[in-house]
Formats: sequence, structure tokens, C-alpha cells
Amino acid sequence: MKRSRIFLLWTISVFFASFAHATDYSNYSEAALKKLLNEIAVVETKILMPMRDGVGLSTDIYRPKNAKGPVPAIFVKTPYNMNSLNARSLRSAVEAVSRGYAYVMQNERGRYFSEGKFEILGYPRTDGVDAIDWLANQEWSNEKIGTIGCSSSAEWQHGLAAMDHPAHVAMIPQASGAGIGRVGDFHEQGNWYTGGVQRMLFFIWLYGVDNPLRAQIPEGLSPEIRTHIAQYNDLKTNKPSVDWTKQIQHLPIQELLSSLGEPKGTFEELVKRTPASKAWFEGGLYHDNEPWGVPSLWFNSWYDVSIGPNMALFNHATKNGNTAQVRENQYVVVAPNNHCRFAGLGPDFVSGDRNLGDTSFDDTALIWSWWDKWLMGNSKAFDENTPKVQYYTMGANKWQADTQWPPKAAKDVKIYLNSGGQANSLYGDGKLSFDKPNSGSDTFYYDPMNPVPTIGGGDCCNGGLVEAGAFDQRSIAVRNDVLVFTSEPLNEALEVTGFVDAVLHVSSSAKDTDFAVKLVDVAPDGTAYIIDDTIMRARYREGYNTQVMMTPGEVYKLDMTPMTTSIEFQKGHRIRVEVTSSNFPKFARNLNTGGNNYDESEGVVATNSVHHSSEYPSYLVLPVVNN
Repeated sequence: MKRSRIFLLWTISVFFASFAHATDYSNYSEAALKKLLNEIAVVETKILMPMRDGVGLSTDIYRPKNAKGPVPAIFVKTPYNMNSLNARSLRSAVEAVSRGYAYVMQNERGRYFSEGKFEILGYPRTDGVDAIDWLANQEWSNEKIGTIGCSSSAEWQHGLAAMDHPAHVAMIPQASGAGIGRVGDFHEQGNWYTGGVQRMLFFIWLYGVDNPLRAQIPEGLSPEIRTHIAQYNDLKTNKPSVDWTKQIQHLPIQELLSSLGEPKGTFEELVKRTPASKAWFEGGLYHDNEPWGVPSLWFNSWYDVSIGPNMALFNHATKNGNTAQVRENQYVVVAPNNHCRFAGLGPDFVSGDRNLGDTSFDDTALIWSWWDKWLMGNSKAFDENTPKVQYYTMGANKWQADTQWPPKAAKDVKIYLNSGGQANSLYGDGKLSFDKPNSGSDTFYYDPMNPVPTIGGGDCCNGGLVEAGAFDQRSIAVRNDVLVFTSEPLNEALEVTGFVDAVLHVSSSAKDTDFAVKLVDVAPDGTAYIIDDTIMRARYREGYNTQVMMTPGEVYKLDMTPMTTSIEFQKGHRIRVEVTSSNFPKFARNLNTGGNNYDESEGVVATNSVHHSSEYPSYLVLPVVNN
């Protein structure tokens, strides 16, 4: 109850503070917003901001017309089309300027009207630093710059934070996991992998974003001419639509895009890497051997593509910031929405098949109080009682707060897989209990040409192949190649909040295969809501720097990439764990050959076993919170 009380008291203080602020622009039309922006702002568009190598990055600046002195800047950097602002971007610009801030948008190198060659994350340690330098040195600037954005507009901020630029005084990264290379137990290299298995969303994302043969306008044009051109030609590509439900099955994977007629580009280079490839440590990704120099207000989501690394990086920044001020000014909000869908929070919020109650959260008030503190210098703007960690507990359907992640009250409890040897499918004899198992194992056949399909969970940006969220898993659990372990109905509610570890003892007939684990909340009517999932490629069980094949019949321990959540399994509900060897198309299929996978077209069927004896137990470690 204490965690909920802390959140309630803080919410009341934010509610009353929000009345002190300006007009609500949410109901303004695009036309009205454009008119207002031109009335209140000095508008400079399509400026080529110079980088150290002479490349110019296309930049739009909106700053207050009647400023009485230097103003701070809110800086958004994006690989996406900013040439025709939508209502959301217009509202952000109007809101910023009306509050006395400059609002700056910039396209990454190699995108739209920016010069140079595209690079994922846009060179944050060079282009990012040069941009902050330039903004801080403008005569209108008070030399205080804040960065904000969601997804690609957030991910580059991590690398910039490592540079500890004196003018980069605060940041708000939202859904920023693809900017994280390695942090703690997570070695995802920008969400390209989970447990050494490639995530397929970026295969599709790169089809839309990477454009090696992009159209460009002539060099040397004035900002006025560039702005005029942008009114009728925004340089946006118009690639052929693709039926990804069919194309995603194409083998070999390395020809997924070239088979569509695409020229070779970023995808063909990345798909051949391993989790330990040196190149991952030479680009824009942030790794946990780097410093952290910026106070940060983080926004994350339970059903995003990367909740685990995001929370691990929050912890890293909290513990390893360059100064006490940086360490003490890390705050995080975690909601149950999908990727970047924070604006959709509210009453009767539905994720997948599940109503999660009233998820309302005033992120706008929190964001502006953060900026007013760090960029305007108003030390009282951001409530000193703001909880370090605010998170929505699903099932209980309430916001809670704590001073750390996982919460102080969380205690690790093991829950074990067990059966009589027939745990295959929902109709098998798989059991989940807090008692240690004595003996046994379960076996299934994994055919990579008939993989287990993805339904819900954490994902994004995949061409519509998978909708993220708390979807019912029963249509998957009826398959014989899915092992299903279910607890008895709970006699009382059980809250699980934190990192959930999965440990399996496994064997296989193949040289290499994958094992996938899913945590599920089963309601009394049988509806089985996915909470989170993970996967691991067995060849990486001894570390990502080495690949060790399996010997048929040998039993191996897999310590899998943690899952991350806050869920209350309610009284009468059951906890379920599903184990199989594929989760497609969320993850690329292991063809079970022991080869590269990316250059192979044929797979072999693997006979895979999960062991749960006293010698070889398989279990989950639940961070249980006793209220």
C-alpha cells in the first residue's frame, strides 16, 4: 500500500501544478496550429547545420518572437520525414514556443534534406556533439539544450549522453531500447538480438528507412529555396508495398530485401554480424563501459520491443552517472502501452485482449516541469517528491511508485517446471509449482518450416506482422511443439515486479537450436494473457563471444535473457510458462544446422527436450512483492 500512497500524493501535487501552465492545444486543427506558430515564432527552415566533416544537416528552428533574452532549446533529431509537420509535431512546437523555448528539429545524416550517408542513430558522438555546439553558440541561445524523442528520436541520445556535453543539460528518452548495445544482462545490440536470436522487425524497418540510392537536391541552395522545394517534393521514397506475411518467410534471410529488387545496403551488412561483432561497438550504440553525463526522465512501456534493456540502462545511469547530480536525477515512468503510444493512456485502456483499467498519467505536466527545472533554471518546477520509479502494475490495474528498480520489497522466488513427461500442449500434464521437481523431462519436435507463430507480447515497427499487447495465447498452446506448464489457481494475489529470470536445462538432437519461454497470466475463464517472453540460441550459452555447438543427448544449462514486467496474478488466476523453440516472425528461425542461418535455405527437424529433475531443474525466478 505504501507504494500506491506515494504515487497518489505525488499525482495530486502534479494535478494542481498543471493549472499554472498555458493553453491546451489538443483540439486545434493543423491549419490553426500552423497559423499560430507563424504568429508567435521566428521560423527558420531547411538550414544546413554544419558538421565537422563539412556535411550539412537539415534543421528547422522555431523560437519565440518576443523573447526578452536568450532562450533554451528543445532539440529533436529524427530519421523520419519532418518536412510536412503533422498535428502532433505542430502542437509540440507551438507549446514549446508559447512557453519561451526554441523548438529545433533536425533530420539525421543521409535522410531527406540532410546531406551525407545514412547511418543508424546518426553518429551521436560527432554529429550530436556538433549540433549541441552549434545550438549553444547561437546568439539567441542561453546555452541550455534538452533532447527529447521517442524511438529513433530517443535512441541517439544515449551516445550523446556519454559525451557529457556541458550544454546538454537534460534529456527525455522515450522507448529508446534500440540505442542500447550492451547493458548488464542484456546483449541486444540495438534490439537486433534477444539471447543471440535476431529480431525480424529491423529487417522490415530497414526496407522503409535505408535508401542507398536516395534522391538528393543540388548542393549550395539557400534555405529559402530548399524550403520552397520541400513544399512540393519532400524527397520521401515511395517504395512498392510488400506482403510481409509472405516475404518474411523468404530464405535465405540475407536475400530478404534483395529478392524484392532492393540495392544492397545496411541490412546486408548487419545480418551477417554476431552479437559480439566488433562493429557493434564502433557505431552509435551505447554500451555500459561508457560514462553517463545527463539527468534523464525516461518513459518506457511493458509491451514495447525493449523493456528489459531500457530498465537496465536506467539502473546503470542511476549508479554510474558522472556526478552525484546526474546519478540523483534519473527518473523513469513505465506504462502498459505499446511502443511510443503514451498519448493513448486513459480510462478503460485495452492492451491486446485485456482491459487494464484506468491508466491515466499526466506525462505532459511532468515533461514541462522537467524542462522548466533544467532549461529555464526554475529549481521548484519539478516536484522534489517525484518518485524515482513510477510503474503501472497490470492485473491490479494501478500505478505504483518506488525509489528503485526492482522495488525494494521484491524478493526472488523460484517456480519450477514439472510434469509426468507429457507436457505437450494445453492438454498435457505440465505443472508449475514452488516445490522442487524430482525427475523427468519433456520432449517435442521443432520443425523450422512450421514455426510457432507470434501472437502479441512486446514488439513494434514490423510492417503489421505482429500487433503488440496482452493477447490470448490459447491458439498457440494447443500445439504439440509447445510445452505448457500451469500452476494451480492462486489462493491469494501474487505481485511479480522486476526482472524475471528463466533457467532451463535442455538437450537436443541438433548441433544448435533455440529455446523460447513465455510468461502467461491465465484467468479463471481460461483466457491466457501473454506477459512477456524471451528466447536463447543454445550456441551462445557460454557467452556471446564464443559459439559452442551441442552434442546430441548432452544436457546443457541455459541462463536466458531476463523478462521484465509488473503483473499481479490475481486470486483464482494461474501462472503459466510455455516453452518451445520458435516465436516467428518476432524472431528469426533457427534452422538447426549449426551453420550461419542467414545464408541457409533448408532446415532440419530437431528433437528438443526440457529437463526438470532434481539434478537438472528448470525454473523461473519471480521477483515477488509482498504488500
